[in-house]
Amino acid sequence: MQITEIYKSLQGESTYAGVPCVFVRLTGCNLRCSWCDTEYSFYGGKKMTAEQVMGEVERLSPSRGYVEITGGEPMLQERELVPFMQRLLDRSYVVLLETSGERPLERVPSGVVKIVDVKCPGSEEGDSFRTENLPTLTPRDEIKFVISDRRDYNFARDFTIQHGLSARVNAVIFSPAFSKDASGARDASNCLLDPQELADWMLEDNVPARLGLQIHKLIWDPAMKGV
Repeated sequence: MQITEIYKSLQGESTYAGVPCVFVRLTGCNLRCSWCDTEYSFYGGKKMTAEQVMGEVERLSPSRGYVEITGGEPMLQERELVPFMQRLLDRSYVVLLETSGERPLERVPSGVVKIVDVKCPGSEEGDSFRTENLPTLTPRDEIKFVISDRRDYNFARDFTIQHGLSARVNAVIFSPAFSKDASGARDASNCLLDPQELADWMLEDNVPARLGLQIHKLIWDPAMKGV
């Protein structure tokens, strides 16, 4: 596998926010979201065998726990990644997969928690989600929308209702986008959309979703890597 970085931090998003987690960031992405904060993962990285990656995961978390596979878009390396995720499951790790859902997900092992980031129009990668992936979602999975303005919110709200997402998955999360160049201030001033405004819209529409904030960007400098 081509790997950008492996590190341990607190899970910053999803319903798992706040728990210690080992992150395995794979290199490469075929999308170019306007607000992407991990462009450094598009290229480079280093080739590692499954044994080498597993060894680093076990060094960072020898008593098991949570492992998130992220990117980039990790499913671009599906051939190597699918058996590796099963290997993690067999060793009693809780495995989270962060993916855009632009790649097929039917081969993802059933024990993996899929956290699917459906792209809104403001990302400039709208309509990239593969609707054929909807039947692969289970009550353990989660769907996230990164929202930068009212148009994005309307898209996320309508998509959630149209596809009955709250009945398909464990959680639907609406998260305000952060500026890709955010640095310094560890507060909501770096958000492209004020979280309070997003909260007001959600309450007004009684939308079946929860508000999510990227807590790692509120704990550490938003520009810091490896957290």
